[in-house]
Amino acid sequence: MRLALISDIHANREAFEACLEQAHLHRAERIALLGDFVGYGADPSWVVARVQDLVSQGAIAVRGNHDEAVVQGPSPHLVEDARRVIAWTREQLTPAQLDFLGALPHTREEAGCLFTHANAWAPGGWEYILGRNEAVRSMHATACRHSFVGHVHQPMLYHLSSTGKIADFRPVPGVAVPVPAHRQWLAIAGSAGQPRDGNPAACWAMFDAVHHTLTFHRVPYDHEATAAKVIAAGLPRALGERLLEGI
Repeated sequence: MRLALISDIHANREAFEACLEQAHLHRAERIALLGDFVGYGADPSWVVARVQDLVSQGAIAVRGNHDEAVVQGPSPHLVEDARRVIAWTREQLTPAQLDFLGALPHTREEAGCLFTHANAWAPGGWEYILGRNEAVRSMHATACRHSFVGHVHQPMLYHLSSTGKIADFRPVPGVAVPVPAHRQWLAIAGSAGQPRDGNPAACWAMFDAVHHTLTFHRVPYDHEATAAKVIAAGLPRALGERLLEGI
């Protein structure tokens, strides 16, 4: 089974559409959506509706911290720009869409794979996996051999050997990486809707569960038009401008 992994869409319709189109071209058989469907971007209602549609067709979806903030109110840890967008986003969503986001789980496990937004040790606490220490902590918190997460807006791959040695790898787009199950793996899919690694192209990844390979992808989209929509919606200008450089 070829499983497309898409995370941190952040109400970016154009990036989400580009990722879905490329996943289809790469013959994805299923989709896993790793949270933060809203926040920062100008199209929250469209994105949530599309996520609802994909879930009805069998996609996996988990809740992100921005999704939770829209339903429950922003945490004090969110920066001011994010808090402003959360308030605006809540007004754009229907009660049914808010109920949908609120009902999403923090984690899903299937066939030896863990899907979560932030980490495995406290998935509702929203701590980041910023390096090897957090990656090991997360892998130690699950028996799953493959963990797929988002939250950090830069693609990264960690693996843990049977002897407890941890290594990390910054993936090259389009290059398949063997991820055999005799090791434990943690993949950060990167952000579809707001990349922060200096590349404005949207991030997504493909896990081949039969051949145990993982391929990270970047797909260009009209990020200039998306940035203009963010600014036109009255959202903080900086949130639109950062899309231009992927920062």
